[in-house]
Amino acid sequence: MTESTKKDHAPLDVIQEAMGVLGPWHIIIAVAVSLVKFPVAWHQLSIVFLAPPVNFTCVAPASFKNESNSMQCYVAVENNITEKCTKFNYDRSIFHETIITQWDLVCDREQLANFAQSCTMFGILVGNMIFSMMADRIGRKIPLMIAIILQVLTGILSAFVPWFELFLVLKFISAVATGGTMLVSFVLLMEIIGIQWRGTLSVLFHVPFLLGHLLNPLISYLTQTWYGFQIAVSIPPILLLSYYWIVPESPRWLLAVGRVKEAEDVLTKAAKRNKIPLGNVKAAIESHEDQAKSTAERAKEKYNMTHLFRTPNLRTKTIYICVNWFVCGTCFFGLAQYMGQLAGNIFVNVACSAAMELPGTFVVLALISRVSRLKILMGGNILSGTSLLLITVVSDPTARVCLASLGLAGMAISFPTVYLYSSEAFPTVVRNVGVGLASVCARVGSIIAPYIATMGIIEPWLPPVLFGVGPLVGAGLCLLLPETMNSDLPETIEDGENFGK
Repeated sequence: MTESTKKDHAPLDVIQEAMGVLGPWHIIIAVAVSLVKFPVAWHQLSIVFLAPPVNFTCVAPASFKNESNSMQCYVAVENNITEKCTKFNYDRSIFHETIITQWDLVCDREQLANFAQSCTMFGILVGNMIFSMMADRIGRKIPLMIAIILQVLTGILSAFVPWFELFLVLKFISAVATGGTMLVSFVLLMEIIGIQWRGTLSVLFHVPFLLGHLLNPLISYLTQTWYGFQIAVSIPPILLLSYYWIVPESPRWLLAVGRVKEAEDVLTKAAKRNKIPLGNVKAAIESHEDQAKSTAERAKEKYNMTHLFRTPNLRTKTIYICVNWFVCGTCFFGLAQYMGQLAGNIFVNVACSAAMELPGTFVVLALISRVSRLKILMGGNILSGTSLLLITVVSDPTARVCLASLGLAGMAISFPTVYLYSSEAFPTVVRNVGVGLASVCARVGSIIAPYIATMGIIEPWLPPVLFGVGPLVGAGLCLLLPETMNSDLPETIEDGENFGK
């Protein structure tokens, strides 16, 4: 490494030395920001219980034949004349009220339930884009507060709307806020944690999401109505507003945009809490001021998504990372909904699949500091792809549930790994934009996932095949990406281009 390169990377080392690698200050912030993952799981995966499969009977118009009209969209009103059903009775033995029974989302309106989930995922996509750019321009903390407030208000209001169209609008806005909380909180965490603990904390950060997924069937079982579920999952995030006093602004971002005094205040608080000599803070600030000119130039330039594609190496890495995010988004959220389509008790099926995600996460936790990030990502993708393809040759309902759960376990390995890999591969000046773009690709996958998950009514083998091929493609692309384990975070576009060459 040349002297010039050493100097370029020096600020990263001294900033970490000033606030410590992992101490009480880091742990409090890590626990606080990880709690946003509970409502993320509740809002993203709620469609399984908001719009579960339901049996219905046509009651109007009346049929002239003596038949039940069960699951019939058209009825014979007289010889050779059929009419569209206009009124339905629903089986309410499991769920008292769902969005399907409330707004008659059956027959020619049945795809509106999938559209509701796609609308939610599109909202996550928009939220990732808006809040990633907002966070790179005005900081991490304020956008996080805005997103939490918006999530609470729209989540509660959506439970009281009389019209399906208004429900969709509020779900979309709530999803925008959810996309903001999940992205900004993760980037903030990665910018304060030392290299030695980035892998472990990035995995533990996702545990509340998995626990939230596991709580979904319990919440639904206790409420048994879609609006009760909405209220139950929207009130707890109010407690997250305490973040304003707990979570600081990212000192790396403050230094990157030239707000030195504020960065010094944050680093001083961190040093005192973690019992780090205050001289380390002074050294970090002095090192930053030695590069004041280059820092000022970076602060003046407005970085955007196009910077990820202006140089060949960074462009190639960006594309391959985005493909893996697309695969994870399609498979994870598609399989979560697919579990509700399989034969058996919906609460048990979803609970079992959610429980299977936890071992996958602990596998990542055990390996992330010892094994290549890319090997873990490939392993998760291969496990998921293979399990899903096996569903096509298995007819036993229990075995199909188990294989689909293994597919989710594979995604539970891949998703936190690709999260971590992305945060390490993209340079600081466009890290939020980079992770935001990758997350957008995951949302695109999750937007089309509901339609794949319900294709079983056409051909039973279609969902597992379409979900299974993607992870195998993602695993192949991992062979072309550079490893980021134990490497310094790239700071500039030049660092990002040179990384992995």
